[in-house]
Parts: sequence; C-alpha cells; structure tokens
Amino acid sequence: MTRACALHAEEVSYEVERGRALLDKVTLEARPGETVGVVGPNGSGKTTLLRCVYGTLRPTRGRILLDGDDAAALHAKARARKVAAVPQDGGVGFGLTARQVAAMGRSPHKRFWEGDTARDTARVAEALERAGAAALATRPFESLSGGERQRVLVARALAQGPALLALDEPTNHLDVRYQWELLTLVRDLPATGLLALHDLNLAAYFCDRLYVLDAGRVVASGPPGEVLTEELLARVYAVRAEVRVHPRTGAPTVVYLPPGLEDARR
Repeated sequence: MTRACALHAEEVSYEVERGRALLDKVTLEARPGETVGVVGPNGSGKTTLLRCVYGTLRPTRGRILLDGDDAAALHAKARARKVAAVPQDGGVGFGLTARQVAAMGRSPHKRFWEGDTARDTARVAEALERAGAAALATRPFESLSGGERQRVLVARALAQGPALLALDEPTNHLDVRYQWELLTLVRDLPATGLLALHDLNLAAYFCDRLYVLDAGRVVASGPPGEVLTEELLARVYAVRAEVRVHPRTGAPTVVYLPPGLEDARR
C-alpha cells in the first residue's frame, strides 16, 4: 500500500446531451488518510463524481487533482497505481475464478507480458483474506452471489495497493455483518477513502466528513454531526426524520418517520 494521497475535485462539471449537467461545479477535498462520504438521493451525481475521480469519465469542466497533480495528465497505469475503484456495476470476470479477478488489481504494477511474481501472489492472497473472500478464491466469479462478488471486487482494489480507494455503494448486496467489516477495513487502511453511500447511518459512523449532492451540486459539507440535520433531510431527501447522537457511538443516528405519523397521534 502506497502513501495516502490528497484528492481535490476543483469545480468539476460533467454534461451530457443538450448541455444537461450531471455535475455542476462540484468542489470536494479529501485529505490524506481521511474517509470522505458522498451522499444524496438517486440521480444526485454520486456515481458520476466517482467515475470522474477514478477516470472512466473526464469532466467537461474543472479538474481532479491527486497530490496536486492533474489526474487527466497521468498515464492510465500511473493513475491506476494511485486510485483503485470498486464500482457498482462490477461486470467482470466471466470465465475467471475469484482469485483471477482479484489478481487483476496487480496489472497496473506490471508490464503487459509479465506474469505474476511471488510478491503478486502474496498480495492477492492477503487482499482476499482482508476482504473476507479467501474461501471464494477457486470458485468461478459468475457463480458468486452479489455480496460475494462485491467482496472479491474489494479484494481486487486492495491488491492494487492504492493511495486512494473510491467505492461506489460498496455495501450493496452485503449483509449487516459484512457491511460493518468492509467499512471498518476501508476506514483503517493507510489510504484515502472516498465512498458513495445511501445508508446515512453508516456514512455518519464511518466517514470523517460528508458531501451532500443534490441535482449535481454540493448543497452541504462538513462533519456528519453538522451535515445530517432534520432540515437537510427534509429538503434534500423529502423525508421526515429525527437525528440524535447515539449515546454509545457518539455518531449521529437517523430515524426515519413514516408519513402522517404526527397527524395519526393527534
């Protein structure tokens, strides 16, 4: 694992047909070693932002800086040595075993014709173990459940040894135990973490800071205790909720209220 890097998204916009903006002048910072969460309703731009960070999309305007260097100027392999991604749509690996999928994470560190070294093999085995996927190593990737695939894709990212780990809804398909194990692992890595999350309680507990996106714009940012307010949830998510500090974790806890609850009690 290389040294954690600093990330700075500088007024990043991404437009599609007819100038429709999926991102509109988004500025975001993740300091080395921080775990930063990106939250917001469906269609708010979370996935688009992460794709701009790890390079499958190029911003229409603005730029992504990695340790002060413009990411767009980096060669693909150089960028992949810095940034590893766990996307939502991990449609890879058909015909491959879980170990072979995880081993793809070593590709940025090798020439095209080079095979795996003993060090590569050890790094892949360690990554599978840390992601809770060691028992899956010999199984065909396409035979795995959604949660098992997710753990293998996390192992692939860990094998890459990134300075920045970008994860798009990493807890999708995972049961509660693996959600907590995965996010604990990400938080404890010697890397910077950027996570798009739907579960606000997980985001509140595991993230140092949050950025809230709505319609492609940052509408709030800061520590979870400052960002996750009842007013913001009503405005951005159009839901009623109570936000309290949990007495044991010290993190904000969101309790969603069903529509009409207050009226029913009157």
